[in-house]
Amino acid sequence: MDLPIPASIKPWLNFFHPAIMWVLLALTIYALYLGIKVRNSRTAKKIEKKKELAKFKVKHHQVGSILLAFMVLGSLGGMAVTYINNGKLFFGPHLLAGLCMTGAIAISASLTPFMQKGQDWARYSHIALNILLLGLFVWQAVTGVEIMLRIISNM
Repeated sequence: MDLPIPASIKPWLNFFHPAIMWVLLALTIYALYLGIKVRNSRTAKKIEKKKELAKFKVKHHQVGSILLAFMVLGSLGGMAVTYINNGKLFFGPHLLAGLCMTGAIAISASLTPFMQKGQDWARYSHIALNILLLGLFVWQAVTGVEIMLRIISNM
């Protein structure tokens, strides 16, 4: 099935997914920074320090929500553009890792109500999932650059 997208536009669709994902990678690192601040606020001994660091919790939730939404949309968009331009998806490590990342961020976000109730298992799971997510994200960036270089060389 060939979608009625002008041939002059189709190749440029390939650049939306990587651009969004590089921004999300940077935002993921920022969310990690905020998460560390939230963790420090929880373990701080002085009340003043707790209050000072508590503002990071709201920001961490906001950035996490943005990451969840745009990572899911970015993953779907990357698959859609690949299908539009090639008529198929390329089953390989980049696709599988991207799907794992999408699942990991969804599960990580779903732990929020349990963390709010003070469940340590949820906190540790959230941290572990997000470390996995960040590692996969960095690897995805490297493999994504390789894919982009292949696409550019074929243009």
